[in-house]
Amino acid sequence: MKVKELIQRFGLTVAAGNGGLGREIRGGHCGDLLSEVMGHSPIGCVWLTIQVHQNIVAVAVLREMAAIVLTGGNAPDEATRDRANEENIPILLSSATSYDLAGRFFAATGLP
Repeated sequence: MKVKELIQRFGLTVAAGNGGLGREIRGGHCGDLLSEVMGHSPIGCVWLTIQVHQNIVAVAVLREMAAIVLTGGNAPDEATRDRANEENIPILLSSATSYDLAGRFFAATGLP
């Protein structure tokens, strides 16, 4: 599944990183502790988090993530959006919790 398909299927809003919407999703990861995400998220994953600062983009680049989904109604600041646009890392928004969205993603895709 590609990021743009995930957006359509789950009604996500694109906050930044339109240049990366064609990325292929290979899995998912939920977490808010950056060191844990850096050490354990799979390459090509969609990362569900409540973190909104620009360090999330650096982690996404490091782990070659397909996209970041900010859950719980959280939104990035301008600096984070700018950095995501520079790196072509999609930042997507959802009002759902990470728990709820992860369950829905897994049920619909079966991706690890």
